[in-house]
Amino acid sequence: MIVRISPAALSGALAAPPSKSLGHRALLCAGLAAGESTLLGIPDSQDMLATREGLSALGAQTTRLKDGSLRVRGAGFPREFSAPRSVFCRESGSTLRFLIPLFALSSQETVFTGSPRLMQRSQSVYEELFAAQGLPFVREDGTLRLRGPLKGGELRLRGDISSQFLTGLLLALPLLEEDSALCVTPPFSSRAYVDLTMQMLSRFHVRAGFSGEYRLEIPGRQRYTARDLAVEGDYSQAAFFAVAGAVQGNVRLTNLDPGSLQGDKAILSILSACGARLFPEPDGLRFAAAPALMAQEIDVDPIPDLMPILSVLALFCRGQTRLMNAARLRDKESDRLAAMEEELRRLHCRVASTRDSMAIEGFLPAYGETEMDCHNDHRVAMSLAILATLGPSPLILHGAQAVDKSYPAFFRHLQALGGRVEVLEA
Repeated sequence: MIVRISPAALSGALAAPPSKSLGHRALLCAGLAAGESTLLGIPDSQDMLATREGLSALGAQTTRLKDGSLRVRGAGFPREFSAPRSVFCRESGSTLRFLIPLFALSSQETVFTGSPRLMQRSQSVYEELFAAQGLPFVREDGTLRLRGPLKGGELRLRGDISSQFLTGLLLALPLLEEDSALCVTPPFSSRAYVDLTMQMLSRFHVRAGFSGEYRLEIPGRQRYTARDLAVEGDYSQAAFFAVAGAVQGNVRLTNLDPGSLQGDKAILSILSACGARLFPEPDGLRFAAAPALMAQEIDVDPIPDLMPILSVLALFCRGQTRLMNAARLRDKESDRLAAMEEELRRLHCRVASTRDSMAIEGFLPAYGETEMDCHNDHRVAMSLAILATLGPSPLILHGAQAVDKSYPAFFRHLQALGGRVEVLEA
């Protein structure tokens, strides 16, 4: 898909879409429960479809209802399977890493497949765990083959690659007969996502908790309880429009829980530190144009999904913005440091990166219409679209369909605020 995004003054109100992170967790908890749950706020994005298909392989059923909600008939656990299973995870790293321990509860073989980029991403935490337990975990020819049964007890894991490994184990370990403990080797990256997981577990009546800064206790012999639930709005997706509001003003964002545990709620404190004018309202936030935005040094290790849009924000801040501790961004849907540096350099922006950081000067040159590559990365695509809206000339985005991974309605929502989106090739 190729789209042309032209400069525009955005204005109006937009309800943040449901949280992708919480949507994955709610789906999986409901799929593990015995009985039926009704979930409101599960979109038909590619990532959510991947998780629904994974649940089907586990024995759960999901049905879209007329009101847009999703009915989940859980598989109920524990259970055993009589035949090998194959699971296609599309491009969803969350789906793959969350499902691996769940399928490893069984002694039957499971074969995971997905997009080439997904199957190249690091699984070292699980590789080490399976090896320590003498379980097969074989990656070859774009597939991952594994077999359980996974054992509990005291498990030691690195915490500096992705919190998704911890979430996968937190979903599976309560179903074992024995109690378990996860001992995390610091540094502990993206801890807020683990807090989101435990919050969702508790809503489905499963217990897990910290007994120290780096130790999680998970009692065994637990069962998930079906329930109805509405997924809260997503700060990660709202961040794109929040940055536009901070630069231009006249944007209101609703459907955001001020008490949310989402780590990407940090976008609000980052924008405030830059000098943005944002005003809490009963149903959300209102942005007004600021006289000037100032560059900051930002640690993106806890908030890796915000890095692409923060690199766009940096262009409108006086001084040099430094995005630090970003090495994990090289193992996402794209190498996001390299992708954003490459695209900003097309516009002659002043940007430089190291292995784990990026420095961006607050200067946007007067460029003409330019063709850009979305690198098959949804967050790169959405960040470039916001840049095109704020910049001096149109940008032509190749691979814009990448937004379907997490936010299929993104371009419609951009247009609803006055964005100028022209589809050149579907």
